Amino acid sequence: MERPAWAPRSIDITVPSVSRIYDFYLGGSHNFEVDREAARRAMEFMPGLPKVMQANRAFMRRAVRFAAAEGITQFLDVGSGIPTFGNVHEVARRACPGARVVYVDHDPVAVAHSQAVLAGDAAADVVAADLRKPREILAAEQVERLIDLNRPVALLLVAILHFVDDEDDPYAAVAELSSALAPGSMLVLTHAAYEHIPLPPERASGAVDVYKDIRNPLIMRTREEIARFFEGYDMVEPGLVPMARWRPEEAPEGEDPYAFSGFAGVGRTA
Repeated sequence: MERPAWAPRSIDITVPSVSRIYDFYLGGSHNFEVDREAARRAMEFMPGLPKVMQANRAFMRRAVRFAAAEGITQFLDVGSGIPTFGNVHEVARRACPGARVVYVDHDPVAVAHSQAVLAGDAAADVVAADLRKPREILAAEQVERLIDLNRPVALLLVAILHFVDDEDDPYAAVAELSSALAPGSMLVLTHAAYEHIPLPPERASGAVDVYKDIRNPLIMRTREEIARFFEGYDMVEPGLVPMARWRPEEAPEGEDPYAFSGFAGVGRTA
């Protein structure tokens, strides 16, 4: 397999990556055949996976616009993935030209491409770090330089927590990040769940097994389990709901059924 110029020499291009699979679902070009093959296998069980990812990105943009409208000018996007058109810094700056954004990801391709996209942008940067090590995120030079933790921050955990196994204690990681945030900060979150997927759970579990096979287990949590991540936050209306139902710009009744898969919510600290 020929290595494209944008792929860092340090990565193994024969091993699938969830960031690059996600990029493929969104119609991006920063993925390899091994990623596309894994995505196609998952789509054999859940053909609507690209629509799920599109609904996820659409929610993220609505939530960022909401946070900016509420006066938040700082955004910490953990598990940011490979930048695509309409990413957080672009959306936030349409509402607040001076918005500061730090992206965080552990995938070398995501980090390298983010660096290229953000080159010359003094108010945005990327950190190579893992959600499971929140202290490293908070201590990163980019975060210390761009994010004032004494002022409200929007913490984005979009489509990332379902890749953190219970044994790695994702609740503790979220709590540690949250404890560093000033009053008035927001938590923006999406998470996969079997609820609302327009398929029998036993069929949807076939797609989950694909992620397990590529050593990136997809942890499907219940609504109650997902709600626990918002402990210490006051939920913003309409609460924790299917993605397409969180403050939609148009009536969601005409949406593809897959757009309602999983849950999305925004919480605000007192």
